[in-house]
Amino acid sequence: MLRYSSLFSVPSTLNLFLLHRRLHIQPLPSFIDNVNDAISSFNSILHMKNPTPPIFEFNKILSSLAKLNHFNIAISFSQQMELKPIQPDIFTLSILINCFCQLGQINFAFSILGKILKLGYEPNTVTLTTLIKGLCNNGHVRKALNFHDHVIRKGFHLDQVSYGTLINGLCKSGETRAALQLLRKIEGLLLVRPDVIMYTAIIDGLCKDKLVIDAYDLYSEMIVKKIYPDVVTYNTIIYGLFIVGQMKEAVALFNEMSLKNISPNVFILTTLVDGLCKEGEVKKATSVLSVMIKQGVEPNVVTYTSLMDGYFLVKEVNKAKHVFNTISLRGVTPNVHSYNVMINGLCKNKMVDEAVKLFKEMHLKNMTPNTVTYSSLIDGLCKSGRISDVWDLIDEMHNRGQPANIITYNSLLDGLCKNHQVDKAIALLTKMKDEGIQPDMCTYTTLVDGLCKNGRLKDAQRIYQDLLCKGYPLNIRMYNVMIKWAL
Repeated sequence: MLRYSSLFSVPSTLNLFLLHRRLHIQPLPSFIDNVNDAISSFNSILHMKNPTPPIFEFNKILSSLAKLNHFNIAISFSQQMELKPIQPDIFTLSILINCFCQLGQINFAFSILGKILKLGYEPNTVTLTTLIKGLCNNGHVRKALNFHDHVIRKGFHLDQVSYGTLINGLCKSGETRAALQLLRKIEGLLLVRPDVIMYTAIIDGLCKDKLVIDAYDLYSEMIVKKIYPDVVTYNTIIYGLFIVGQMKEAVALFNEMSLKNISPNVFILTTLVDGLCKEGEVKKATSVLSVMIKQGVEPNVVTYTSLMDGYFLVKEVNKAKHVFNTISLRGVTPNVHSYNVMINGLCKNKMVDEAVKLFKEMHLKNMTPNTVTYSSLIDGLCKSGRISDVWDLIDEMHNRGQPANIITYNSLLDGLCKNHQVDKAIALLTKMKDEGIQPDMCTYTTLVDGLCKNGRLKDAQRIYQDLLCKGYPLNIRMYNVMIKWAL
């Protein structure tokens, strides 16, 4: 098989110098970083004759346009070249294949491959990998696998980049098992030596499928084979362990990274902080945060927000408030989610006035509260008996194009019932239906309980019987409410 460099002859430096001198032009730089300069250069050399500039000068322009993502212009220029006619070489055609793949025009890319073969050139690994990547990126992963099998049968060779691209494409399309089979095939046939990129892609796919034990086994296999995990590998498997709640194992891997002098990135550390906080291990989370800062990794707003949420979970409200009030000093700006965590945490700890203050602060900072913000504040106001304030928020939500959802209305319904406003609660149920919001079992149970507590047993029984007749799946809470008031 011919080597890529032997498919064409390259003029010597002296010949190039003499050629450019004869043409009275300056050699083009290897990369042109401005589309207008590329167009101007192309128009200048396209019309030169006696002799016509060498093809590699045109290739510089086409390659620059491709790197600048001006794929259509590169394709148009190649068509103008053929009209002159200027014979393309393997470089030209490989650039065109890349352009068509980037535009999702896979059929045209393969027609260029046919042209390469027709002209007697031999496609190299880069060209074949580009086609595999184009197929994968455009949702044709199985075709990419079939193409791989075809080129191997024809005697072509692929490299680690090729297989990494194909395995990554298979995993991203949910074909993790097929990717693992390909890895085993690569090893069995000694096609190339598997590398960390291939293993990491499969580990990521297994973790996303929640097959974390299988992912960990593959990680252990890497170690045995002396294929050393990088920060992306650790990032992937730590996140997978976090998803399935195996925080002890995740922390162990984090410690292993430190022993191997692999610096964790902010995503890994934020994942650990979030996972530990959700399990109530806030002290461990703050230890991880300290490691993060010592290693020069700057925590982001997600990290601090996770920590605030953790403090609320363990009822350390003042510490949550301290984090929120001091993160701006560290150059981190709280976002809507940060405010949501604070407002929700304050409301659940009966500090509604402080929550309202933060809500108003969001408006002053031109931050748009979302449905979660409103629902949290409405729930807090309802539980503190401030129903009149809630109606204003409901109207504000509607005016902002964020109409109340089932969670918001359930909180309001509960507040109305607890404040002996059951007629308004019944009217709210009608309003929900009119707005196309289907009441759930929580809605009905809250209303039935409220009616019973306010002495409206017949109304409660009527709703209960109606639910039975319509075949609603009643839950244990509903049965308990009816049994309690029937006795």
